[in-house]
Amino acid sequence: MEIQVSRAICDLIPGFTIGMIEYKDIQVGESPQMLKGRLQLFQESIYFDLLEKNVTELDGIKEWRGIFKTTGKDPNRYRHSAEALYRRISKQNYLQSLHSAIDLNNFFSLEYQIPIGVYDSNKLKGNVTIKIGEENEEYAGLNGRTNNLANLILSADDRGPFGSPFVDSERTAVTEETRNALQIVYLRPSSPLTDMEKMTESLMNMFTQIHGGTGTYRLVGC
Repeated sequence: MEIQVSRAICDLIPGFTIGMIEYKDIQVGESPQMLKGRLQLFQESIYFDLLEKNVTELDGIKEWRGIFKTTGKDPNRYRHSAEALYRRISKQNYLQSLHSAIDLNNFFSLEYQIPIGVYDSNKLKGNVTIKIGEENEEYAGLNGRTNNLANLILSADDRGPFGSPFVDSERTAVTEETRNALQIVYLRPSSPLTDMEKMTESLMNMFTQIHGGTGTYRLVGC
């Protein structure tokens, strides 16, 4: 599978980079207690930190809010997924365990304050393009709504859009039946390249430690 970033994104956001991780022969299921425990403790730590500061003051949250604004999407109305998680935690509405792939996604998203998407590769067709959504583009999202994708950064395959740093689609959702997966890490453009690589590789290694199978990663960007 190939992934490319559109010229329009590169023109607007110099240094825009994603981490692309492909997994083969994985086993998704209930999260191990180690992951559940770390996720719960981390959320409690975040909650106490947010008693003294606003979510929008956090560096990663702020940077991705700026990216939404740059592409023409109001970050006060459309909050990227990492910010949405932080806002839930600030209200002590802690994330409950869903399954191992989602729980790990959430853990790394919280740790690095960035959106991360994970998709069932067997539900994708052809290559993937990261681009800016057009007026007529939409999909049924995991938030239970039909989401208009105009001016959002999104991922699209031959069948159309399937993911974004706002909310992902139902069409490519990872379940316990998933055996092959694609993970898209929406890195911070301000991060040094070496940090981007270390973070992406660390996520891949922990994912395969929990799910088995094999993983390969690379950075794709402007």
